[in-house]
Order: sequence, then structure tokens, then C-alpha cells
Amino acid sequence: MPQLLTRDRARIGDTTAVAELAARAQLRSQVGRLERELARLSAEAFPRLVIDHRVAGSSPAPRVLGLGELERIRDDLADRVSEARRDLAERAAFEARNRELLQALLAAPERHRGLEIGRADVGEPGCGGWRSVPRYGLLGMLMGWWRVKVSSGCPIAGRLAAVEQQREAEAGRTAPAQGRAREGAGADAGVDHRPPPERVGQAAARPIS
Repeated sequence: MPQLLTRDRARIGDTTAVAELAARAQLRSQVGRLERELARLSAEAFPRLVIDHRVAGSSPAPRVLGLGELERIRDDLADRVSEARRDLAERAAFEARNRELLQALLAAPERHRGLEIGRADVGEPGCGGWRSVPRYGLLGMLMGWWRVKVSSGCPIAGRLAAVEQQREAEAGRTAPAQGRAREGAGADAGVDHRPPPERVGQAAARPIS
């Protein structure tokens, strides 16, 4: 009888270990699938939307995670994937509305006076965008003549480049002047501009008045 009980306990222990291994493998598979999905959504959204795809570890030291910890990681990843999908869908709807507004702006800029739409607002990379501006300044504003101005560059980078070019131009104009000044100073460095001393004989030959 004791032998039968021992065999039953061993059989139950083996069954529990097998079930735990199967559950652990299934949880790891689910965690891996959710990690890949989160990384895919992050790559799809970038650079329009930043989605954090990092997975924080539960312990600084390497160890085997328990079933409860694996379940918590899986549930956290599932929530983050759902949130990323929702944010990406909202961003796509926002860009779609702006693309429709851009078409209306291009078709009739006078109906959207002063409206400005950036490239990022329609899901395109880069800086710049489209803006409704009057033709010929104040005259066009009074007459109702409007057009779409397309900007293809980053304004901050453009201003910095203009400032840098201005500095280089000023440095280029200053360098020759400084060089000429140095040359003049070098040429005059060994010249004595004092009047020559009078000879003794010349001084004696002068008549005394």
C-alpha cells in the first residue's frame, strides 16, 4: 500500500511538472508574439508617432520567471499593444482629415485664408508645408487674390544656414583687410621715419646770422 501511494505521488508530480512546462511554453510564445506586434506598430508609426516598444525586466538578475510573472508581462504587453493600435488609428484619422483639408486648400486658397498645413500633419516626412497667402501683399488681400505657398525646407535650419553664410561672408571681407594691414605694418617695421641727422661739416658751414 505505501508503494502504491508513493507511485501515485510521483505520477501526480510528473503530471504537474509537465503541465507547468506546457503552460510556461505557451506564455512565452504569447509574450514573444506580443513583443513582435508592439515592435511592428512602433516601426509603422515612426516618425509620426512615438510608441515605446521596450520591455522592462522584472528583475535585474537573470532567473527563470514564474507563471504569475509571465502572466503579468503578457497582460501588460497586451494592454500596450491595444493602446498603440488605438493611438495609431487616431493618428491615421487625423492625417486623413488634414489631407482632405489640403485638397480643399489647393482647390480654393481664397476660402482658407491664412490656413497652414504642415507635411507632418498629413503623414509626410520632412519640414515645410502649404499655406494660403495673398498675392502682391496688401493689394492681393484687398482684392481677394490668394495663392498657396509651398515651403519645402525647415525654417530653423534655413535661418541657421543663412546666419552661417553671413558670418562666412563677413569673415571673408575682413580677412583681406587684416592681411593688408599686417603687410603694411611689416613693411614699415624696419624703416626709420625720423629726419636724418645733420653732418658736423654742414652745420659748421651754415652762416651765422
